[in-house]
Amino acid sequence: MVCLETDLHDGQMMEVDIGRHSVLLTRCDGKYSAISNQCSHYGAPLSKGVISGHKVRCPWHGSCFNALTGDLEEFPGIDSLPCHKVQTGRYASLSIDVKNKRFVLQRMGAAVPGVNHTVLLLGGGAASLICAETLRQENYGGRIIMASRDDLLPYDKTRLSKVMNVLSGDTIVLRKKEFFQQYNIEVWLQKEALSVDTEKKTVTFDDGLVQSYDQLLLSTGCRAKGLDVPGRKLDNIKMLETPEDARQIHAASLGCNIVKEVVLKSGNVIPADVLIVGIGSMPNSEFLQGTKIQKNSKNYVVVDKYMRTNVPDVFCAGDLASFPLALAKNQLVNIGHWQMAQAQGRIAALNMLKKTTELTSVPYYWTVLQGRTIRYAGYGEGYTEIVMKGNYEFEERKFLALYIKNDEVIAAVGLDYDPVVSAVAERLLSGKVITKKEAQYANSQIAQSYFHSGWLSQNVLIKCFKLLKYH
Repeated sequence: MVCLETDLHDGQMMEVDIGRHSVLLTRCDGKYSAISNQCSHYGAPLSKGVISGHKVRCPWHGSCFNALTGDLEEFPGIDSLPCHKVQTGRYASLSIDVKNKRFVLQRMGAAVPGVNHTVLLLGGGAASLICAETLRQENYGGRIIMASRDDLLPYDKTRLSKVMNVLSGDTIVLRKKEFFQQYNIEVWLQKEALSVDTEKKTVTFDDGLVQSYDQLLLSTGCRAKGLDVPGRKLDNIKMLETPEDARQIHAASLGCNIVKEVVLKSGNVIPADVLIVGIGSMPNSEFLQGTKIQKNSKNYVVVDKYMRTNVPDVFCAGDLASFPLALAKNQLVNIGHWQMAQAQGRIAALNMLKKTTELTSVPYYWTVLQGRTIRYAGYGEGYTEIVMKGNYEFEERKFLALYIKNDEVIAAVGLDYDPVVSAVAERLLSGKVITKKEAQYANSQIAQSYFHSGWLSQNVLIKCFKLLKYH
């Protein structure tokens, strides 16, 4: 027995420990459910997150899971969660059977003999991986080819800049070789596309191979911009793009003076030991020259809300795509982030299979600075004011900022304010407006007392933040 039925009300969740299992118990519409309490992304405790109907959102990076089944509903997680059986016992108590569980990956199919249809995925990143997995989950029986210029299976590239001292590529791959073999997903490594012929439906690679396709996904991503200044070719200047780059940069920066000084355009000289340059990226779209595939002025590929290009049977996803963002009234944007690439890969796969599905995901970012994680949800371009709570400069070092445009919240960023940013993401995804007045109320002294208490259940958020009016 884990608790009494009366210990949990509708719209609530609690963490219960059963031996070495951490289980999340939820209740919605009088129905009890139990799934693993650890997010499949980085292991965050879902009990500290946000529950909305039958959906639970991770407090760290925004992954969403179905509380009834454990199924993944929003990235960056890539695995669903074990779902356990809940039983009603004597004295109106609840018990959980941790041995009775189910995994979604058991539903994946494989290639079917005699099916001659081919989907070709250009790029070995998050978008291509999720596209391939979704195709197999939806029982696509044709051939899937993933061509990557990397020498490593799809891996967690976010860790390159956040961890740096990656010991080996095997520690960050998202799926092992056996996974691709089991589900008949061909992965061609060190294979770069040179050109595409959309009339003949072929792709020519750098080794001379010409591969035909029935449907094509463009997900070759972007590459970092380098400084165009004197000194850019000096020793110890590295581009951070691969695990090997990360290891070299980490080794070079340990106790070493990599640079002496930086001279600004103004003439000011800044002494420095290490210089980190982050001035944006460029799309890897040169191989599309000469095709009819539409690109914008910055050479990003333009797609619709189904991830379709203007050329039939050609899709694009990930950092390379300029896509209509539902949150921004379908304004065409480019968001080079892990979670959006995954979401777009899934949408592309579903629409390849004629299962018409629109992209509705809310962008969710995170970064780590000086050991502290900053989380951001939404799309803040064009904001006119910020409602701020807290101050990073004070000893407390926690804050929440709500970005306002046309008297509505369009984005939120927080430091040590979990799970408020996830709550905002969930509200934005529902299509319900967060007004400026609500944002200001969240900054009131009443709300502050709740935030400082550390007790951020859904009921408290409803009372002090007025952001979670789900039922």
